[in-house]
Amino acid sequence: MQIQGQIVDIRNKRIYSGEVSLANGKIVALTEKEHNVKDYILPGFIDAHIHIESSMLVPSEFAKIAVLHGTVATISDPHEIANVLGKDGVYYMIDNGKKVPFKFHFGAPSCVPATFFETAGAVIDSEQIKELMAHPDIYYLAEMMNYPGVLFDDEEVLKKIAWAKHFGKPVDGHAPGLRGEPIRKYISAGISTDHECFTYEEAAEKLSLGMKILIREGSAAKNFDALIDLLPDNYQNMMFCSDDKHPDDLILGHINQLCARAVAKGIDVFKVLQAACLNPVHHYNMNVGTLQVNEAADFIIVEDLTHFKLKQTYINGELVAEEGKSFIKHVDFDKPNNFNTAAKTVQDFELPSTAKTIRVIEALEGQLITNEIHHAAFLENGKLVANVADDILKMAVVNRYANTPPAIGFIKNFGLKKGAIASSVAHDCHNIVVVGTSDDEIVNAVNLIIANTGGICAVNGTSTKALALPVAGIMSDQDGWEAGHRYQEIDAMAKELGSTLKAPFMTLSFMALLVIPDLKLSDKGLFSGKSFAFTDLEVK
Repeated sequence: MQIQGQIVDIRNKRIYSGEVSLANGKIVALTEKEHNVKDYILPGFIDAHIHIESSMLVPSEFAKIAVLHGTVATISDPHEIANVLGKDGVYYMIDNGKKVPFKFHFGAPSCVPATFFETAGAVIDSEQIKELMAHPDIYYLAEMMNYPGVLFDDEEVLKKIAWAKHFGKPVDGHAPGLRGEPIRKYISAGISTDHECFTYEEAAEKLSLGMKILIREGSAAKNFDALIDLLPDNYQNMMFCSDDKHPDDLILGHINQLCARAVAKGIDVFKVLQAACLNPVHHYNMNVGTLQVNEAADFIIVEDLTHFKLKQTYINGELVAEEGKSFIKHVDFDKPNNFNTAAKTVQDFELPSTAKTIRVIEALEGQLITNEIHHAAFLENGKLVANVADDILKMAVVNRYANTPPAIGFIKNFGLKKGAIASSVAHDCHNIVVVGTSDDEIVNAVNLIIANTGGICAVNGTSTKALALPVAGIMSDQDGWEAGHRYQEIDAMAKELGSTLKAPFMTLSFMALLVIPDLKLSDKGLFSGKSFAFTDLEVK
């Protein structure tokens, strides 16, 4: 089989009229040949760090949509399902991903749970990391979020890193804001990447110390604008990733969008494509072809090198997408779960108090970090309630793994004027997180999630919209497009209720993520990322 086009040779920074010859899933020849085909042939795009679970789709459904944007492979951290189901969840993702023609490269989650200040469904210790790292379908040790454990030489943390080194597999980092001597020690432990940089200066320092830096643009965390100017001088040591991408955003685009934005800024297209197509393959030793003879025939055909409008996607020589149509077929899959909490009552969310001032989580648009602010308490009948006028809404985290009392907090910048929104996609332990304008709305939203054994929802009185997520409480059992469109409807309802956030559910999912400072809420209470300890809701 021969395919003609303008062949993009990223390594040698040249484009030539030629022909790609395929046989048995590989490229057997690249021949310079004059013809009239104007389309460009280039290696497929790679997401260098993503939690597939955050798309709310199982891998096989994710693949069906991703190939439409020219993505042929991912570096996938199954950290989310591992927090629910342990290493069995990791194997579930590997097995499901193998059922479709797409190149998932999973890692061994290093921090399950991320902290012991919250309740998870499982624990993965260093002995299980040893088992996972020995597995041929595990390519790396996934993001080491426990950077305090690295800095203070925690024995269990260092054992996990040691097993990755033993098997010759890279270690991913996760150290937002870490600078100076602490980042030097973190890197010296053997950690090679970071996708959490949110300032130019932080990323530049880490690059200067030998780290690979990933430019992240997900549904909530958006760091492209802050970091992209580093790419021209550091393109050999940078990659693109989405980290967490909700299904509605995935339908619109993927790594192709970041390439288009980078080229629009005037960055050399070969440098952009090296970050998007080649660097992940080399860093993670991926089994992905890069448009070379004797490699797997993994490549894409696009109309141009500015918008990267996709014509075709090939994986192992198989045409998997063409002109907006995916040829990846649906496969049946199991629905493992771990949901063991009972329905709640309004009384569960009532909070008697005499406080004058409370600590409030300040959510920030486009960021995973939050601020701690103090605000006057709003009391009714001796109980703390939401102050809708000042956008100080009540928030709760409900343990999904056991029937325990909810943890209560307050949050600003969600903007709801009525109703409530809730989700069991709540990094990292995936308990139920809810933000609402009244205790009645909060309990209705939480109970809808419980009834569905996982999901996202928006409620306003008797009006409700929900997307059930019965696979581990974090992924849909529906077709990817159906789930994506349902998500869009719920997202629209959240905004009709008053939310001004671009991605309210993605932002909500990170409000229980304790390893990202500053103030967060776990099922065990309000937590300060600065002191790395629980803190009181009431300001004394």
